[in-house]
Amino acid sequence: MVKNPVRIYLVGSHSTGKTTLARWIRDRYGLPMISEVARGVLAEMESRLESIRSNLEVVDRYQMQVFERQIAAEREQPGSFVSDRAFCNLAYAAHHSTVLAKLCAQPSFGEYMASVRSGIVFFLRPHRELLADDGVRASVAWEEVLRIDGMVKLLLEMHAVPYVPCESLSMQERVRLIESVLALAGVASVDAQRPELPFGEIAPRPRLVPKPAASQSHKSAPSA
Repeated sequence: MVKNPVRIYLVGSHSTGKTTLARWIRDRYGLPMISEVARGVLAEMESRLESIRSNLEVVDRYQMQVFERQIAAEREQPGSFVSDRAFCNLAYAAHHSTVLAKLCAQPSFGEYMASVRSGIVFFLRPHRELLADDGVRASVAWEEVLRIDGMVKLLLEMHAVPYVPCESLSMQERVRLIESVLALAGVASVDAQRPELPFGEIAPRPRLVPKPAASQSHKSAPSA
């Protein structure tokens, strides 16, 4: 593993496969994963996302809490981690709430964006084939997905966040891209962290020790 903690972010609109790739990175590189905090906030509100959209006050509170929880979750993980989002909910806040200016004016916002800039950010682009409705994310209408995708890109560019675009739909190509980038960053997979034998050397086979024969009592033959 790298000496300094590495933070890996997967950002983009809903239904782009962020969580699937985050889980793969978690397992492949042995990193703790910070899961989507929005689900926890909605569970506490005992609501579905679509049902709160008509109440602007509730939406504002929801977006504020989601962003604050994301920051808190990352602070609780001082070492390396992978997160299936970062500031992505700000894109939704811009479309569905009135708190974006308030969020961006907080001192914690600038500190957080600086932290994201020092991480490794993969920007997953949308594909129609990935659209799914799970009751937590925003509408799965293709137009909505494209709007959020554009807003996430705007935030990345506005705040000078270096990112790696992940354009392909193929899981194989996504994985190859991530492997290449993390290898250049010095992040080793779980398999690579295991000690290797010198070239040409074969691991010794376990020695098989035969079980000792059961002892038998020897009696003298009876006399004739």
